[in-house]
Amino acid sequence: MRHSEAEGQHEDSPLSKHGVRQSRALAQFLDQSGYDIDRIVSSPYLRAVETIKPYASMKGLTIETDERLEERILSHEPLDDWEEVLHDTFQDHDLKFSGGESSKEAKERINELVDECEQHDNGNVLLVTHGNLLALLLQKYNREIGFYHWKRLSNPDVFVVQKQGGEYTVERVWDQ
Repeated sequence: MRHSEAEGQHEDSPLSKHGVRQSRALAQFLDQSGYDIDRIVSSPYLRAVETIKPYASMKGLTIETDERLEERILSHEPLDDWEEVLHDTFQDHDLKFSGGESSKEAKERINELVDECEQHDNGNVLLVTHGNLLALLLQKYNREIGFYHWKRLSNPDVFVVQKQGGEYTVERVWDQ
């Protein structure tokens, strides 16, 4: 899941008023979706935790935080053409900028968490993260997902990844 609309990009940026409404709608959506969620793991960024808090409260679930779900940093230097740079990192997974993280490195950290969840959890795990990292994670299950899929992500956005007969399927289930 991608977080709801926020007031900014800083790790302590809260949800906007619209984002708060989105998180409440998201809680209702998840409650009525028929998916039984047994565990919630979120980016420690405030906007991610605030996004899932209404649902977690409704269901009596604890929100675990994990740094591996944090937003990917492209560079510690300001990038005027950050969207073009991001596009390039989807083409070249080893491309890395000053103080930033390559797509390969970001994928390794998110895949490490997902692999742990697959090995140790018998139930359904909801991961709450950020758009760029979500797109990179979904590539694990569908290699066609890339920059243009990232551009079409909404805030929030929800995907279901299921294993069926040894194959994984990815389905976007949020459409609001």
